[in-house]
Amino acid sequence: MLSVTLSTAKPTTARADALILGIRGDEDKGDLAATLDLLGFTGEKGQTVTFPAGDAAKTSLIVAVALPEEPTAEDLRRATARGVRAVKNATSLAIALHPAGVDEVEAIAEGVALGAYTYETYKTKKKGDAKKPKLKSAVILSPFARQTTATKAVERAATVAEAVNIARDWVNTPPGDLRPADFAEAITTHAGTDVKVSVWDEKRLAKEKCGGILGVGQGSDSPPRLVALTYAPANAVTHLALVGKGITFDSGGLSIKPGASMQTMKLDMAGAAAIVAATVAIARLGLPIKISAFACIAENMPSGGATRPGDVLTMRSGATVEVHNTDAEGRLVLADGLALATEAKPDRIVDVATLTGACVVALGELTSGILSNDEEFSETVFAASKAAGESMWPLPITEEMKGKVNSSSIADLRQHNPKPYGGTLFAAAFLREFVKDIPWVHLDIAGPSFNEGGAVDYTPVGGTGTGVRTLVRLATELAGAR
Repeated sequence: MLSVTLSTAKPTTARADALILGIRGDEDKGDLAATLDLLGFTGEKGQTVTFPAGDAAKTSLIVAVALPEEPTAEDLRRATARGVRAVKNATSLAIALHPAGVDEVEAIAEGVALGAYTYETYKTKKKGDAKKPKLKSAVILSPFARQTTATKAVERAATVAEAVNIARDWVNTPPGDLRPADFAEAITTHAGTDVKVSVWDEKRLAKEKCGGILGVGQGSDSPPRLVALTYAPANAVTHLALVGKGITFDSGGLSIKPGASMQTMKLDMAGAAAIVAATVAIARLGLPIKISAFACIAENMPSGGATRPGDVLTMRSGATVEVHNTDAEGRLVLADGLALATEAKPDRIVDVATLTGACVVALGELTSGILSNDEEFSETVFAASKAAGESMWPLPITEEMKGKVNSSSIADLRQHNPKPYGGTLFAAAFLREFVKDIPWVHLDIAGPSFNEGGAVDYTPVGGTGTGVRTLVRLATELAGAR
């Protein structure tokens, strides 16, 4: 397990395999100026160079990472992760990025744990292969290392990073090994005694009239599940409900996807992974806020028993929904989860889902969409995302979408957009039908939830854990803990 500690040691005297040294300008280069200039280090954003320390430090290597003159917490988080990734075989690191406050220490500590993440569960070692060293310890150098607030910041960072990384692990797990019952069991194990967990199987779902989750899952031989988590501290100052889309594999159902589009569809449970991981982290942090979380889990498969386009499903709320496209299944399971969330009578609701490809078209692969029925709450979530360092952007739910959602001739609601544009807005308008008048935010994380390219800073290949840090930061702010 990775250990992150604090020290008042100077960069020149810290002992470790490598030193990550932040360079904010020519003054920071000091005696290393000639070496850095020779290596072409200009201080351009994102630049990293590695070289033998020689007599300049007690470490074997120095990793110089470029920083702006006045770095944000996110700049420090990313620079730390770049440094961690630059030294692949180090078991110990010293990190000298000159943090100016406790928030910056926390960001650096997060950067270490997030940048060190790898997923190698299914990698096999051939006989004779050398065992790759793994990072075991990192020490953050800071003049206020002995302050209690700094120590608590490092502990808080470890809890948040662990939450992000468990979400990454779940998303990365092959879909055949994380079917609905498996995912429910994994959630229960992870929650431990920190939160109360209740698992509804297909019989309980039928009894509770969760037609959306049952309708999506009925084509699979692995029945759906709903996992409800509750964290209710005695000193709670507010009540937040979280709902997550947990499609463990999305074939598209009878509206089947092209083969190439299915390759990464294990990612479709990233929303549920995010809300569960965040809930457990909030509990472990002891935040004075009640959380009611609902992970809506199903496998969307084609079979003779699958839901058909043209079928009508009855949701938990009692509303009937005409299905037009079985590949728009996420909104169906979320509808039941949102109905359950409203029954819990929270002050606010957030749902998280890899919901629409249209959001990726609108905002790209790195930015999540924020859609809401409440401007003030939307702004609060947006501010939390910026403070957490996650890229999100508000989108509107335009008035025209309500008419489209209510345009079915045979049911209360139409499930799929009749037009080939505005898909993200339509989906949010559909979900809005299930939250009543409770302030609600929908986070569409379809783009940044999974990284098919190369690792960048603290973003690994595969599951990214998007949404976890924003939810924890939001809960912290709502609880008045900052």
